[in-house]
Amino acid sequence: MKLRIFTEPQEGATYDDLLAVAQAAERLGFDAFFRSDHYQRIGPGEPGPGSTDAWITLAGLARDTSRLRLGTLVTPATFRLPGPLAISVAQVDRMSGGRIELGFGTGWYETEHASYGIPFPPIGERFDRFEEQLQIITGLWSADAPFSYDGTHYQLKDSPALPKPLQRPRPPIIIGGFGAKRTPRLAARYADEFNVPFRTVDETGTFFDTVRQAAAEAGRTVLMSAAQTTCVATGQAELDRRAAAIGSDLSSLRGNGLAGTPSEVLGKLEQFAALGAEHVYLQLMDLSDLDHLELIAAEILPHV
Repeated sequence: MKLRIFTEPQEGATYDDLLAVAQAAERLGFDAFFRSDHYQRIGPGEPGPGSTDAWITLAGLARDTSRLRLGTLVTPATFRLPGPLAISVAQVDRMSGGRIELGFGTGWYETEHASYGIPFPPIGERFDRFEEQLQIITGLWSADAPFSYDGTHYQLKDSPALPKPLQRPRPPIIIGGFGAKRTPRLAARYADEFNVPFRTVDETGTFFDTVRQAAAEAGRTVLMSAAQTTCVATGQAELDRRAAAIGSDLSSLRGNGLAGTPSEVLGKLEQFAALGAEHVYLQLMDLSDLDHLELIAAEILPHV
């Protein structure tokens, strides 16, 4: 199992805040640094400096780190046209020396779309657009020029299909979510990794099984992963402080996340490992608490 750091900068973080966490994660031996792709805080609270653009952030981190895998959980298909997105991801992959992964989804947070003038069609159309974007992006990365595509929502004519990403045949694509039909089908066809965010161990296992079956029917295998809100400390007082700092109830975190002493968290990680989770994304909400990273690296990372 590989542990990956996952951040939510829309809650209020500058590039320098994210850089500090990413560089600490690299120094401490974590596998990857991922960030959400949102333009606005989710829910109430002080917005701080606001959000930052995910792919501009990753371009900076591509030059300011040297080993970490870098990616999004997840980029909404509503935010960007598929051709320019394929170019951006390919360019950042080359800037990083081949360390980029594309977490990709339909988009769900309607408020940020309204705030920034981004169209937000109904869920059925969002899935249709998402599937066409997957076809276009993978096609642009793999096809010889000229590349053309004639879909319902997108049309490309004689594209040069450049630049190509450094990773061949392409950067890994991560698809996640809880859909019963279209999500497993799309993951089975296009994803290299399937992610279940913020669910119990039992729920996660059910989603893994559904996608494994769809992938087997498609003649493919897909890596399984989970994302969990993380709150670790060696003593109760520090646990309470860390939970309060992110506005969470510790008992809920213990049930629905990775929370408790290092031994408690290791026990929960063993349960995810038993399901076949090869990556676990540790969602860290307090980006100023680098001691939290140090503790996880010292007490948990060596044992997974």
